[in-house]
Amino acid sequence: MEIFVLYLLGFLTAWSLSALTLPFLRHLYGKKLCDRPGGLKTHSGSVPIVGGSGLVIGILGSLILIRLCTNFPSGTLHNLRGIVYGSLLIFVMGLADDFAKPRGLPIWLKLCVQATATLALIHYGVVIQTIPSPWLAGLLTVLWVVGLTNAFNLLDILDGLCITQVLICTLGLTLITLPGEYIYVNFAALAVGGAALAFLPYNYSAKRRIFLGDSGSNLVGFLLAALSLGYGYSSYSSWGCLAPLFILAVPLLDTAFVSTARILQGKNPLKGSNDHAALRLQAAGWNNRAIVFSFAGVGMLGNLSAFLLTRANTCGALGLLIIATILTLVLARKLLAMRPKP
Repeated sequence: MEIFVLYLLGFLTAWSLSALTLPFLRHLYGKKLCDRPGGLKTHSGSVPIVGGSGLVIGILGSLILIRLCTNFPSGTLHNLRGIVYGSLLIFVMGLADDFAKPRGLPIWLKLCVQATATLALIHYGVVIQTIPSPWLAGLLTVLWVVGLTNAFNLLDILDGLCITQVLICTLGLTLITLPGEYIYVNFAALAVGGAALAFLPYNYSAKRRIFLGDSGSNLVGFLLAALSLGYGYSSYSSWGCLAPLFILAVPLLDTAFVSTARILQGKNPLKGSNDHAALRLQAAGWNNRAIVFSFAGVGMLGNLSAFLLTRANTCGALGLLIIATILTLVLARKLLAMRPKP
């Protein structure tokens, strides 16, 4: 079977499985597993948080089907096992956190589980490849994966915001990796994208509304962090190793902004607050749709920049990095000037 047919099959399988199971999960567990308004949560009424369960069914079902349809190289199967085992651990942790609401699991416990899941990735060869020291590469991999797992969790603050970024990041990973040999990245990214696309309408629907929950936001963050490690970005340009920073720019910059804003106010950066960029824009009068589309525009610009970096010479790469840095600082300054709602 042609590889691109398999890519399409993987995407459609993830989409269809998630689309079929989400309403069933909402009906079955919607009253037991739900998010209630309070604190930073300003939604009205209780909303089921079964999005993560729908996503994991679609993603794993897609990968299993593709495995049955083709013979992966042994190295690819090795990498995929690490991603699957780590993802299941992250999902179970997030689901336990959802059931423990409103208090949730202790932060230290979640960080330990996230680090353990990352060690599973490293054991199965999913690790930063551009650093010669295995110890340093392993340490930076743990920081990268754990950081991005929590970054997507922090980004899940507004309807449609996190899941649209998931779609944009999977698009960036897929388009950049399609010519490469790391086919497990293509299959897994398309599976994540298909499941995310099936969930998107439920994140906007007023009557059939569903939230990702910690099981969903942690899961997608972990998966995208892992997949971003699985490609030789520097095949054409040595500056290509920076491409994942641009593909995942929105969750990374949002987390950096929130942490900086909290520190500047003397707050604990690990404790929840209304300092999110999206909430500041909301307080300034932006509606939710405008915020989501603005973040999406930044994400698409990040994808374009990532692609250019994989092909850029030194002058082009330095110019791109300088422009990106200036724009980021200007944007951060404007957002810091906006006062969040008390």
